[in-house]
Parts: sequence; structure tokens; C-alpha cells
Amino acid sequence: MNFLESIIQRAKISKKTIVLPETFDRRTLDAAHRILKEDIANIILIGDERSLKGSAPDLDLSKAVFISPDDFSKKDELSEMLFELRKEKGMTKDEAKRLLNEDPLYLGVMLVKSGIADGMVAGAHYATADVLRPSLQILKTKPGVSMVSSFFVMVVPNCDMGEKGVFVFSDCGLVQNPNSEELAAIAISSAESFRSLVGAEPVIAMLSHSTLGSAKHGDCDKVANATKIVKEKNPGLKVGGEYQADAAIVPSVGKSKAPNDEAAGNANVLIFPDLDAGNISYKLVQRLAKAEAYGPITQGIAKPVNDLSRGCSADDIVGVIAITALQCR
Repeated sequence: MNFLESIIQRAKISKKTIVLPETFDRRTLDAAHRILKEDIANIILIGDERSLKGSAPDLDLSKAVFISPDDFSKKDELSEMLFELRKEKGMTKDEAKRLLNEDPLYLGVMLVKSGIADGMVAGAHYATADVLRPSLQILKTKPGVSMVSSFFVMVVPNCDMGEKGVFVFSDCGLVQNPNSEELAAIAISSAESFRSLVGAEPVIAMLSHSTLGSAKHGDCDKVANATKIVKEKNPGLKVGGEYQADAAIVPSVGKSKAPNDEAAGNANVLIFPDLDAGNISYKLVQRLAKAEAYGPITQGIAKPVNDLSRGCSADDIVGVIAITALQCR
């Protein structure tokens, strides 16, 4: 059983409810059809039931719950809740009503906030900023988490490194140039994400162009300081750094360059010093090693909302829905 098959099987057991706001996109409806057919999750589709079924007569959406802004019985209740959440930021009652009527992303997030849905998946049509804005305004961050970041699950074929070829790479899609405290927060969130999705113990490497002081530069100091912060905040985590990439994942190199570090050579969670390094690395591994890349998946939001690539396929949406279901608490 490969990684995605394992995720889908586990999602079937937890059976969460995921809202899909972009129902005007055929890929969303195709993904909903498969999710419902395979009984992976419960699905809420935002839009008019008759119109949506009419637009895709070849798809079986009979098990979906349809919520149309025009006649949703709880719209006034959610509108009042949104107003109360945002009135200190200047939102009026009329604006709250307008957003729930006109913007399916805000309605979707409010369904998650109210507990009607457990999580949301969007981004096939909308940009990342559009998806994350209502999520951060309404759901905010998890208790004890200072920031939202993202990660990729990388599944490298024929690889005995990491967790049998499975890694978490972070951050590759959201935080541009984190400082030491932010880098530490990304590492701690990524360890939790690895544990919940992969089901194994995270071993974290804080990556740099230096291994334990082999180079002298402020960028290396940033990573070394972040490593110290992670150890102070979560002394139970296996974390090391700063490491060069080979010292992080190749046992013989790790033993040579950092002989006293238990994380060296054994890492399965790779934390990159900035977005350039992370994004470049995941794309190179995906293309050159023919790795499967699942993401970017967000972490740190109080309830799971995940952003899709606008070039995604229906199969990609199915995978993200299954991952989102496992992120639900």
C-alpha cells in the first residue's frame, strides 16, 4: 500500500466532513464524485443542488450535502457570528451578509468555524491569498501555535532514507524568509504533521549550507539558533542542525560530520532556511527522483483549510481532501 492509499484508508475510518466551495469548477465535482463513491469523507458542496447536478449529469453527487447561499437556513446565524468575530476590525452586519452571499470561501470557512464542516479544500480556481485570508481572519491559529506555514509530503521511490523514502519538506510554499523563532515554529508544526500523516516518529533536520559551524555566516547562525529554540520548547523532539543536506539524510555522512547527533543522517523532516531553498528543493526531488509530492498542505490553522494548486487535477483534489480529513481533530 503506497502513501496515498494509506491516507485514504485512514480517512475512511475517521470519516470527516469537508466543504468544497469551488463547485463551478468541474474538477471539484469530479473529486467529490470519487470521494463519495469510495466513502472517503462526507462532502458539502456550496451551490444550488439542481444546478450542480444538472451541470454534471454523469456524476453521482446524491450523497453530497448542498448548501446554497440563497436559501441556507443558517445563513443569518452564520452572518451574525461573522459580524461578531470581525466587528472590531470594522466589519459591518451588511458586509458580513454580503460576504456569505457572494464569496463561497467565506461561507465555507464559516461552515468550518461553526462545526458544520470539519475542514475545507479550495484553490483550484482561487489564489492562495484568497483561500487563506478568510481562514486566518476567522479560524486563526491553533492554541500554542504562533504562525501558519506549509509543507509537502515527499514520497521518493526506491529510497531507504527518511521513513522508507517518505519525508516532510517545510516550508516550501508560504513563509518567505523566516527568522529563527519562525523557523523553530515551522519545525515544531512539521514534526506534528509528520507524526499525524505518516504515523512515524519525526526526526528533524534544520538545513543550511553549513554543518555545525563548518561555515560562518548570519544565515547559518539563524538556523543554529532555531535549532536551539526547538530543543528548548520541545526537548522530547529529535532535532539537529544546522546540517547540510547530506549530513541530514545519509547515515554515513551524518556520522562523519555530526557523530554525536542522533538526528544526523536519519532525518525524515527537512526544514529549509527560506522559501527559495524549500521550493527549489521539492521541485528538484519531484522531477529528478520522480518523487510524489503532496502539497502544499497548510499547518497551524485552528481547523484545517488546504489550498490547491490552480493546475491541480481531480485526483490531486481527492488526495488533499483525504489529507485534510486526517488533519481534523
